[in-house]
Amino acid sequence: MADLLPRSLPRRIGLLTGGGDCPGLNAVIRAFTRTARGRHGVVVVGIEDGFEGLLEGRMRELDYNEVAGLIGEGGTVLGTTNKGDPWHFPVTAADGTVEIHDVSARMLARLREAALDALVVVGGDGSMHIAQRFVALGVPVVGVPKTIDNDLSATDTTFGFDTAVSIVSEAIDRLTTTASSHHRVMVIEVMGRYAGWIALAGGMAGAADTILIPEVPFGWESVFRHVRQRALRGRRFSIVCVAEGTKLPDGGEVLRGIDRRRTDAKQLGGVGAVIARQIEEATGLETRVTVLGHLQRGGTPTAYDRLLATRFGVAAADAACRGDSGVMVALRGTDIVTVSIADAISTLRTVPPDHPWVHAARAVGTRFGDEPVPTGDAADRGDDARGADPAR
Repeated sequence: MADLLPRSLPRRIGLLTGGGDCPGLNAVIRAFTRTARGRHGVVVVGIEDGFEGLLEGRMRELDYNEVAGLIGEGGTVLGTTNKGDPWHFPVTAADGTVEIHDVSARMLARLREAALDALVVVGGDGSMHIAQRFVALGVPVVGVPKTIDNDLSATDTTFGFDTAVSIVSEAIDRLTTTASSHHRVMVIEVMGRYAGWIALAGGMAGAADTILIPEVPFGWESVFRHVRQRALRGRRFSIVCVAEGTKLPDGGEVLRGIDRRRTDAKQLGGVGAVIARQIEEATGLETRVTVLGHLQRGGTPTAYDRLLATRFGVAAADAACRGDSGVMVALRGTDIVTVSIADAISTLRTVPPDHPWVHAARAVGTRFGDEPVPTGDAADRGDDARGADPAR
């Protein structure tokens, strides 16, 4: 298809943030604006509230004053939404029902009306899928990977992940003191729809006793046995860290609702409560659940995320201003490179069951709920598959 926007070097570039908020978004906005304006002399047009703002024409030029001091601020000054997919756009009818429309043609018209030469999309897997569809229509697009879930392929990591892991590990530290004082089992539910990176890294850093993630199917008895064995050995508390997308042993997902306004309508949540209830009923041990939820998204980014977001913003500005399209900036080793958006969204980056982090966690005694349960004489002796449970 012929390009719908001019392909000469861009002079006006639209910048939007899509999907859930994430620590480091403002650092990207700051770095992109300062680089595009200062190094390339390009006008940066901030699009409010993601693709929804693009449809409604809510845009404003960004200058040095507006992005000053943003590097350490959480959230996004441009606003964002996860309900603005142009090909799956929710419209509320007069009777209150939600209808799904294709408004992509209207969004393309808005791009032309705003005289934007290119579009930079800062977002996760869903936003990158939308970006790729715009590329197919001839719109010059550069992507910046953003997701605390760390599930985008083609980049070693995404900004926001380090902050989320830090929040989870600190929460586990705090909950551990309560769990040990009251001799309870504490189940901590964290984000991770289809990838368990946050639960794995946060659980390891917080010394969780059991980590449950979508990529490693677990069995009830394995989880129960580990909790019981810890209690019998004098470890009168246990910490279980579970990703929200972890499936139950029967393969079922735990949902808190369905939202048709979103491209991925499933609203995950509640698996922690199910697991806590099962543990208490099976072991007789008092069990509580804490859902960290949006705490993992909020607040100031870590120093690592500020640095990575800044490097991504600079690289995205350079790529967009030299006329690149259909690419996403990415971290490879210590280098920031550009990769194909199509490659980045070809598959989700999930946790391989044999990942080095999983091996390390197992080596220090962390369980994943997939350990074999001893039977016969071994079960009668209380033997564990890997010997005595070490102290945390």
